[in-house]
Amino acid sequence: MTFRLFEPTTEEFKEFQANLELRRKHDFNWTSPPGDDFNFFTSAFHDVIILFSLAVNETLGESGNLSDGYTLTRKMWNRTFEGIFGNVSLNPNGDRDGDYSLWDMTDAKSGDFAVVANFHGATGELEFVGDIAWPGGATDPPSDTPFCGFDNENPACRTQDSTLTITIIVSSCLLIVGAILILAIYRKVKRDAEIQSRAWQIKWEELQIQDDHARGRGSSAFSLGSASLKTDEGKQIFTKTAFYQGRTVAVKRLAADQVDLTKSLLIELKTVRDLEHPNLARFIGLCIDVPNVAIVNEYCPKGSLMDILQNDSIKLDWLFKYSLISDVIKGVQYLHRSELSVHGQLNSSNCLVDSRFVLKLIDFGLLSFREGAARPRGSHAQQTKLLWVAPELLRDPKRGPTKEGDIYSVGMVMREVATREGPYEVEAKNMDVGEILKKIKLPPAGLQPFRQRATAENVDSSISELIKACWAEDPKYRPNINSLNASIVKINRQKNTGTGILDNLLNRMEQYANNLEELVEERTAAFLEEKKRAETLLYELLPRTVADQLKQGKAVDPESFDSVTIFFSDIKGFTELSAQSTPMQVCGLLLNDLYTCFDGIIGNFDVYKVETIGDAYMVVSGVPVRNGNAHAREIGNMALALLQAVGLFTIRHKPDTKLKLRVGIHTGPCVAGVVGLKMPRYCLFGDTVNTASRMESNGEAMKIHVSSDTKVILDSFGCFQIQLRGAVEMKGKGTQTTFWLLESNNILTKRGELDISRLKNTENWLNRPLVDNQRLPEGTLDDGPMSITEN
Repeated sequence: MTFRLFEPTTEEFKEFQANLELRRKHDFNWTSPPGDDFNFFTSAFHDVIILFSLAVNETLGESGNLSDGYTLTRKMWNRTFEGIFGNVSLNPNGDRDGDYSLWDMTDAKSGDFAVVANFHGATGELEFVGDIAWPGGATDPPSDTPFCGFDNENPACRTQDSTLTITIIVSSCLLIVGAILILAIYRKVKRDAEIQSRAWQIKWEELQIQDDHARGRGSSAFSLGSASLKTDEGKQIFTKTAFYQGRTVAVKRLAADQVDLTKSLLIELKTVRDLEHPNLARFIGLCIDVPNVAIVNEYCPKGSLMDILQNDSIKLDWLFKYSLISDVIKGVQYLHRSELSVHGQLNSSNCLVDSRFVLKLIDFGLLSFREGAARPRGSHAQQTKLLWVAPELLRDPKRGPTKEGDIYSVGMVMREVATREGPYEVEAKNMDVGEILKKIKLPPAGLQPFRQRATAENVDSSISELIKACWAEDPKYRPNINSLNASIVKINRQKNTGTGILDNLLNRMEQYANNLEELVEERTAAFLEEKKRAETLLYELLPRTVADQLKQGKAVDPESFDSVTIFFSDIKGFTELSAQSTPMQVCGLLLNDLYTCFDGIIGNFDVYKVETIGDAYMVVSGVPVRNGNAHAREIGNMALALLQAVGLFTIRHKPDTKLKLRVGIHTGPCVAGVVGLKMPRYCLFGDTVNTASRMESNGEAMKIHVSSDTKVILDSFGCFQIQLRGAVEMKGKGTQTTFWLLESNNILTKRGELDISRLKNTENWLNRPLVDNQRLPEGTLDDGPMSITEN
């Protein structure tokens, strides 16, 4: 069923509808499309205009003000007038008393609705015009109240409701009990399955054993750092490490010929493996492959607490000490609350420190297994470990580990951290470990029990009092682990005002990171400097373009050049001069000085030095970067500059002897490429190289011998003075017409005009002062920068 506004069916409404359709077509030229039903709501707008007109006419008839909206609207209220629908009534509140129709579905398949009743708002009359199809074939509407009443007041329903309630309660109880039983059975079956699954078992083949010193210390030696307390072998014992499932683990070998896996041992193995706490080193598994029986635990790279305390290079302030003591107490507290209940073997050697300086306990549980360690009973290491054991347990070893015994061991560890001394370290200077243990076992007999001093320099008095309380002879007077933890928390709160342990560690980590950043920057700068030096050296050995290709891993293929100019020079009379000098003088005082001077000069020209062999000096232009015909000009200017420099050059060990340079130049095609992988060289190949060499060998001292090919190009610049030498017979070349290059009117370089007396390095080498008829060593020179005069 649904309610809708009453839709009129009178003739007046139909006539209004037809007139409206005609006006819409006449005024707006718009006709309703087929199937678009007329919306009878538009008649309501017509009634509104009639009502407003009535109110306006009455206001005007009373000479009222149409701007008075309040009076105008009040004339529309509480009145009835004739509208399109018929009589339109407005109540005293200005609301229209509407007429509504009740529609009911006449056909469920087609979904057709029809009017079954009309409600007239003005009179409150309900008029039925059809039959209502009530659900379930009923002829009347449903009852206003349920059969049993809203509060179950019908007596006929009470007995039935009580029986239902009892049934529901009993069923719920049975379901809950059954669920609990099923859950208990499931947990037992699951626990048994986990115990029998041996998830802790590790095969020996799965462990990749490392060397003893591959990872540094894991569990510390059992020595106490004093001369009298050492291992039997006189050295520290390191933990075996191995790789297991992608991580490093600590492996503790056990001397066991067989492993009897009883149910109690399986339960204990599962219990130990399920223990997980930030201050416990996780038990990973057990290897039972005889003879490689071993316990596998989490590996802590910083070693044991004993290692850290004995390492004087590690500075521990009291904030750090409080943190270590707190970690020990939290680890023991978790064990005391767990199914394991006790540790039983606590000492500073099985308090490990991980990479984040978090202390973690190890060697808890599996006491029967751990008693089978490789070190025999009565050994020095075993006796040393007894110094952490409570006196009552020393007197009665069969008593087994207790929580009170753990508290005594915690006190021993606390003193080690506070003083950075081993247990009974002072007493050990005058007696051995056995004597110390005997005095600890002796009953006090009214005297103070034998203990080491709990106080020391710079040790907080509150810590000293806690240590003494942990060492009480009567176990019942020792504090429990909860009160001990509360005391440490209180001390931390009092001592660490403003900052906490975490803040302190974060500050340390930040400082460490800053140090690393500075170190990285320093190493990076050094690397970049070395890289720059290597690149500079590489660019000196090979052309820059070729060196860049080699740096990028590209192959340098040989390249052909159509026209280059090659320079060859050597020293006339070099053999005789070498015979009169020592090899050191020839190498260092002659050739090195001369070619250093040459190298400084050629840097001012667009040339590339190919190589030096003995007194021979080879330079090329136009290779590897082509420069048109400028290669002849660059080589010509360079040759003149070198000839001028040789005239001013002084031999350090023979100042009265003048060097005589012989130069040959030739222009032509050639092929250039890198030869070799070790000490690669950039070499030139072709007849041009041979001809240039012949030009040098057939030249004269202190003259520049130029071929006809080179002369043609030099003449094109118009600045060189060249003299005809004539026909020269050359080996393998026949008769060649050659020339002498005399001078250049304008010696141009790629940087400007050249002043040979102020070239880089040249002036210092030429004008070096004499000391005992010897030039100063090279390292004493103040080599000034190169100076180029630009006109």
